[in-house]
Amino acid sequence: MLNQNYSLPVTIDTGTQPWEASPASKVWRKKLERESAESGRATSLVRYDAGASFKTHQHPDGEEILVLSGVFSDESGDYQAGSYLRNPAGTEHAPWSEDGCELLVKLCYFRTGDLQNVRIDTQKAGWHQGNTAGQKLIPLHQFDEEITQLIWLEEDQTWRPVVPEGGLELFIIEGSLELDGNILNAQTWLRRPGFNRCEFTVNQGPVRVLIKTGHLPTEPV
Repeated sequence: MLNQNYSLPVTIDTGTQPWEASPASKVWRKKLERESAESGRATSLVRYDAGASFKTHQHPDGEEILVLSGVFSDESGDYQAGSYLRNPAGTEHAPWSEDGCELLVKLCYFRTGDLQNVRIDTQKAGWHQGNTAGQKLIPLHQFDEEITQLIWLEEDQTWRPVVPEGGLELFIIEGSLELDGNILNAQTWLRRPGFNRCEFTVNQGPVRVLIKTGHLPTEPV
């Protein structure tokens, strides 16, 4: 098990992590949290070299993908950077990347009954006004208590996201934030336990952040 104690805060600057080989040739990953070696709940950065592919495989408990760079492809289409995908439980695919890509991938976090297949190009989706003039958001997915959003923050913003019982998880796509005197660079992954107060300030903007709440287990793991 890796970073599976959800009662503890975790912050990882993935830019300092080495790439590790995956079971597929020319596909690499950085493990952020993992229930077991090749099954169960997991969050990873994944890199496809040009021409890399995976054999057809199923996702018994769902797969969530944010394309960070390049173009990711499967039988349903080609997805450029900024694409947000959800493959619900029971689906299968044989993905590839012609020119290479990098992804943020979460496995086995789908709630029972969440069968929505999602394909959103956030580069084309319209931004909604946030809580302040310097905040915008794109709703990506909601099912029961689980909420996934893309947040945009301009310079000099202070951001106080609500941290519910199950905690929050975020990934900084662009820019950098400051939290408790520490600078969080782009490509930083962060998880905070329930009711843990967070006050971020924009260190270098604009900032784009993927934030998720309501998906983390509240029972001991």
